Amino acid sequence: MPTRLYSDVQMLDHQPGDGHPERPARIAALLSGLRERPVPGVSWHTAREATHEELLRAHAPRHLRLLQAAEGQSVSLDPDTHTSPDSVQVARLAAGATIQAVESALAGTPAFALVRPPGHHAERDRVMGFCLINNVVAAAEAALASGLVERVLILDWDLHHGNGTQRHFEGRDDVLFFSTHRFPFYPGTGALHERGHGAGEGHTINVPLPSGVGDGDLRLAIDAVLRPAADRFRPQLVLVSAGFDPYHEDPLGDMRVSIEGFASLCDAALDIARTHAQGRIALTLEGGYNLTGLTEGVRACLEVLEGATPPPTPAPGRGERAVMEAMRAHAPLS
Repeated sequence: MPTRLYSDVQMLDHQPGDGHPERPARIAALLSGLRERPVPGVSWHTAREATHEELLRAHAPRHLRLLQAAEGQSVSLDPDTHTSPDSVQVARLAAGATIQAVESALAGTPAFALVRPPGHHAERDRVMGFCLINNVVAAAEAALASGLVERVLILDWDLHHGNGTQRHFEGRDDVLFFSTHRFPFYPGTGALHERGHGAGEGHTINVPLPSGVGDGDLRLAIDAVLRPAADRFRPQLVLVSAGFDPYHEDPLGDMRVSIEGFASLCDAALDIARTHAQGRIALTLEGGYNLTGLTEGVRACLEVLEGATPPPTPAPGRGERAVMEAMRAHAPLS
C-alpha cells in the first residue's frame, strides 16, 4: 500500500518567535520540497485535531488546562517553549496527525506524520524543549486502546533524548522505548542506567552517544542493541520519533549523520516491523533544524518505505565503544 503522509498548512501558524529554531519554515520546506519533487506512490492526507480523550491518555488534566489557558495568547511556558495565538490548536493537529498515522499503520499502510511542534520532550504534566503535547505517546496510547495491538516499540533517533516518552512508559511492559541520542546533552536524561522500573524494568533502552557519531554508529546501535531486544519483545507496531537533527549540518547538535544514514535507520526500523509487526510502522517528525537535512532526510525515509534499498552503511566510528557498552548493559540476564 502507498505510504500516507499526514500534515496541514495550519502547522505554519505556530510562531514561537523570531530566531527560534522550531520555526514555520521547517514545515514550509517539507511541504514545498515534497510536492515539487514527490516520492512516487506517496499520498497526502489532511491532519485532524486530537480529541480531549486522546490527549488525556498522554497528559494530566492540569496540563491540558494549562494549554487551554494559553490558547489565543503569546506566552512563554518554559525558557525554550513559547506559544502564539494558534499554537495550541496546531499542537492538537500534530498529535492528531500522529494518531492518524498509527491508524493507517494498523490498517496495513505505512505512514509519516509531518508535524510541528515536536513532542518527545513533553511530559505528562510539563511542556518542555519546544514540545507542548507528546505526539508519539498519544499515538502509542491510541494504538493500545484500540485493542488491535498489545505491544508497541518506540524507536527515537532524535539528537536529543525523548525524556517525556521515556517518563510516560518507564513503569510499563507494553511499550519498549529505545533511544539513541547525544549524551551528556539536553535534556540531561537518557543515561545508560535508565532502564525502566517495576513492570517496565528492561523496557527502556538508552544508547547514549558522544558527539561526532555518524551513520555506522547509529545503525550499529539498532543492529546490536535494539534488534535482540525486539526479538524478545516481539512488537506488534513500530513507531518512530524521527528527528533529523543528527544531520551533519544541523545547527543544534554535533552528530555526523548523512541523508543516506537516515535511509539506513528507516530501513532497519522497517525490517523490524516486517519481522515482528506485519509491517506496521508509523513515523512522526521530531527535531531537525537544517532545512536541507530535514527535507532530504524525510524524503530518504519515504523512499525506503516505498521500496528503495539504501546504500551500504559505513563502518562505525567514534560511537562504537558506547554502543558496545550499551549492548552489554542491556543484554538479558542469563
